[in-house]
Formats: sequence, C-alpha cells, structure tokens
Amino acid sequence: MIQTDIKAEPSHGSVPRVLLLGAAALVGFAFLAVGAGRLTDIGTVHMPEAQPVETLMLRFVDQTDGGVGVLDAEDGKTIYTVQPGTNGFIRATLRGLTRERRRGGIGEEPPFQLTHWSDGTLSLEDATIDRRIGLDAFGPTNAQAFAQLFAARRQTP
Repeated sequence: MIQTDIKAEPSHGSVPRVLLLGAAALVGFAFLAVGAGRLTDIGTVHMPEAQPVETLMLRFVDQTDGGVGVLDAEDGKTIYTVQPGTNGFIRATLRGLTRERRRGGIGEEPPFQLTHWSDGTLSLEDATIDRRIGLDAFGPTNAQAFAQLFAARRQTP
C-alpha cells in the first residue's frame, strides 16, 4: 500500500530582496528623470507655433443648379464655383459646419476663415461656433480641394 503525506506545505517562492531594491531604484530614477525634464526642458521637443501665411474670409452660397458659389466675404465677388456632383469633401465639410450653425440659430452670413499656415497645413474655421478643422488630417487630396481656393482668389480680378 502506498502512503501519501497530506500535510505537505505549499512552497512559497520569495523574490530576492536585491531584485526588489533594483526595481524600486529604477522606478525612482524614472520619476526623477521625468520631473527634471519637465522642470528644465532638457530632453523635450517643442514645435514652433505655426503662423498664418495667407487667410481668406469666405462665404458659401447654394446655387439653383446644385453648385456651390464660393464668395470672398470682403468684397462679395465669386472666386470659385463648386460644380454640381464634384468636390465631395468641400460639400461634406460645409454640410457639417452648416448643421452646427443651424443648431445654434446662426445664419449663413458670418464668413468662414480658410488659413494656410507656415507649417504648410490648412484649416477652416467657423468662429461663430468656435470650431477649427485641420484639413490636412483628411489627406492631401482633400486638403488640396480647399487649397485651390487661394489660387482662385489670386486669379479673380
């Protein structure tokens, strides 16, 4: 007959004290390094703030044929026409902003601000609803749809 010892004690593995002290020292050093970096700016990277290079104040007006007229808000001249069925990104962006304006009871009169920044990016801002859209976030092709409005304005007499 085989006898087994039921009173066997579980083995407890202990972590060596040196390993615990080393881990605590590593965590402490990480906190000190981060704190020193924040206080002294050593090892940190700061991007220079982009400055506006060119700005257009624009109004967008629906046309009877389904197009969208792009007007310079300063002189009221049409600088570009979004033909029916084209430039889906411009249309979708304006639809979203217009929807927010309607919710706030704001009409079509206040202009949008299109800005070309010194870092090469573009943004469309609606100050009435405090909203700025970084157009480059949607890819270069979509940003180019709005960038062409700067060239169109320069060509408008």
